[in-house]
Parts: sequence; C-alpha cells; structure tokens
Amino acid sequence: MTETAPLSASRALFRRVTAIYARLLDLLLVIGVAILVIPVTMQVISRYVDWLPHFIWTEEMARFLFVWTIMIGAMVGVRESQHFEVDLLPSMSRRAEAFVKIVARLGILVFALAFVWGGYQFTAFAWNRISELAELPLWLIHVAWPVAGLTWTLFLGEQVWDELMILLGRGA
Repeated sequence: MTETAPLSASRALFRRVTAIYARLLDLLLVIGVAILVIPVTMQVISRYVDWLPHFIWTEEMARFLFVWTIMIGAMVGVRESQHFEVDLLPSMSRRAEAFVKIVARLGILVFALAFVWGGYQFTAFAWNRISELAELPLWLIHVAWPVAGLTWTLFLGEQVWDELMILLGRGA
C-alpha cells in the first residue's frame, strides 16, 4: 500500500519546513554561544583588571543566553536523536526496533507536553514582570520552555511517523 499523492506532497512540505526550522535552530545555537562568550568574558576580566568597569548586567544577560542555548541545544538534540539513549535490548528486526523507538519517543513526548503546559504557566507568571538589572521582560526567558516543548513535539511527530511507516511495512 502506498501513500496518496496529496499526502506525499504535504509530508514532503512538512519535512522541508522542519529541515529549515532545524537549520535555523542550528544557526541560533551558534549565535547564542558566540554571544554568550562576550558577557562571561567581561565578567571574568573585570574581576582581575581595573580598567574594565564592573558591569552588573552581564550576569543577567549571560543567564538569559545560557538558558536559551540549553533549550535550543535540547531542541536540536531531539531533532537529531542525539539525546541520552541506552541500548539494552539485543539485536532486533527493523520493525521491532521501530516499535521500541516509538515507545521511547512517546516517553519523550510526555516530557515535551509537560514542558508545553508547565512552560505556558511559567511564562504567564512572568508576563508582566521585568528583570532587575537589564530590565528585560522576564517572559523572554520563560518562553524558552514552551517553545522547547512544542519543538520537541514537532520533531517527535516526524520521527514517530517514520517509525510507524516502518512498523506498518511501508518503508521510511
């Protein structure tokens, strides 16, 4: 049994969109880490030299960037299936392996949905608050959690679809 043409076209479009989104996340991750180096370096150097002023906003900025780089890194990790995985089962057929991967990915989906729900509440709590030093809206940092959860859900959907096709004998 094969997929219908409209379903194949929409699946191909979905794959293109997720691939573009993944490349954007890769770029944001590189930019985030590169920018993170600046406030952290300023903090370290200012402790040992007198000519560099002690900026208090650098700690807060580093914390904001650190949270976002961790979350974006987790998104990329789920996309590339590079998150923590333990292979305790013996060699299996490709279909049995697909079933095990679906079960594992459904477990990750539980965490993704918890991040979406809890992250929504976390962001709502911070909606009208600002950070003390840089006076940035706190929702900018809190929204990383639901964005991560939604992104994981998106990427997991793509992966579960592929494994489901193998499980049903339709190829990847």
